[in-house]
Amino acid sequence: MIDVIIIGAGVSGSATARELSRYKGKFLVLEKEEDVCSGTSKANSGIVHGGYDAKEGSLMAKLNVEGNKIMGDLSEELDFPFERIGSLVVCFEEEGIAKLHELKKRGEMNEVDGLEVIDRKRLLELEPNIGNEAIAALHCKVAGIVCPFSLNIALAENAHTNGVEFKFNKEVVELKKRSYGWDVITKNEIFQTRAVVNAAGVYADVFHNMVSDEKIHITARRGNYLLLDKEAKGHINHTVFPLPTSKGKGILASPTVDGNLLIGPTAVDIEDKENTSTIKEDFDTLIKEVQKSVKNIPFNLVITSFCGLRAHEDKHDFIIGEVKDAENFFDIAGIESPGLTASPAIGKMMAKILSEKYKFEINDNFIAKRKGIEFTRNMTMKQHSEKIIENPKYGSIVCRCEKVTEAEIIDAIRRPLGAKTLDGVKRRTRAMAGRCQAGFCTPKIIQILARELGIDEAEVVKNSPLSKVAIGHTK
Repeated sequence: MIDVIIIGAGVSGSATARELSRYKGKFLVLEKEEDVCSGTSKANSGIVHGGYDAKEGSLMAKLNVEGNKIMGDLSEELDFPFERIGSLVVCFEEEGIAKLHELKKRGEMNEVDGLEVIDRKRLLELEPNIGNEAIAALHCKVAGIVCPFSLNIALAENAHTNGVEFKFNKEVVELKKRSYGWDVITKNEIFQTRAVVNAAGVYADVFHNMVSDEKIHITARRGNYLLLDKEAKGHINHTVFPLPTSKGKGILASPTVDGNLLIGPTAVDIEDKENTSTIKEDFDTLIKEVQKSVKNIPFNLVITSFCGLRAHEDKHDFIIGEVKDAENFFDIAGIESPGLTASPAIGKMMAKILSEKYKFEINDNFIAKRKGIEFTRNMTMKQHSEKIIENPKYGSIVCRCEKVTEAEIIDAIRRPLGAKTLDGVKRRTRAMAGRCQAGFCTPKIIQILARELGIDEAEVVKNSPLSKVAIGHTK
């Protein structure tokens, strides 16, 4: 009998797993994909929002602000990159200034620190490449940026180290109410559990509606992004937004923690919850709109584009807690922006609900700290030389764009919940994420994965059993 099954290994599910591992119990995460961070959590803006946009009094606002405050200490505990660079919401017309003050007032009601409405002169001091039509901005000093992969993987690894089990390629197809709780049914297994936590992203409504007469509806909101090469680093120093609309926070431009420039997302509601196609019309809109906020963007430095889906619930607020007419079934649903920011607070909230209901005992052996991969790109020459003496594979550069060594790729594969695919290596190390977009390093990474996993090179996949990248046999 499993105490709690979490459906979904995205950032909310993994945060819940990590917080649950502070208690004694048998906890399991079921993920339909091959790795953590494979759905909504892998394709977003990576912004740690301040909390001025969410409606005052909403759960979204409360958990946004809590998550923002937690993020700094959490990044030190779990060793993932986080930078509090601040954000700017710009307006282009005089009447927009009043709206900036409304946002500031809302933020203050949400207990957001460091909010200030600034004029164009101050705006230009902060961002010389601000758009020519921008006349004022709301400056939020506590906003920041994080790598979604690194945050999600760090939470999951720490949960696993503390005893939470993760099972991948386990798509849940049915839920059955039992006297002891629930049967969670996948395509080839049945798991018995006291409680289910539904953290299934865009599919959270599907599972909720399986068990409850009070239906919810989640729309997949498609967002396309452009990522620019690191040569564009320094073009802007803050995350820059236009005034928000009913569809979201608008098309932003932002530095990333890895030194790139990110532009996006668009916001188009679609029916297909698997459709992550990149759309030309979306990019036309994106390029046109972002240039109002930021000028002179070097679009010739775009190295890739991608698409993510946000889980927009009709009431536009997070749904977290036990379902009224489905005892022992708990929702983490409607987790759209600022869901990444709120995720640490979501995990704490859900773990508190579960521990109080089921009287879980404290896990005295909980390990709060996690050490990430040691990247030689962050080392001095002396430190790198010492690592090579310790392990010669630190001297073998596999990904030249991102300066990733063979030793780092091996670490990514061997560590808790290690990489099993090309995308798994990419998310953990940034190999294949640079200027050439895997053009040179893929064959070598295939060789390393095959060797470490004990499989034929032709069996190595990009991200699923249906995504083999080589044909034939190499042994």
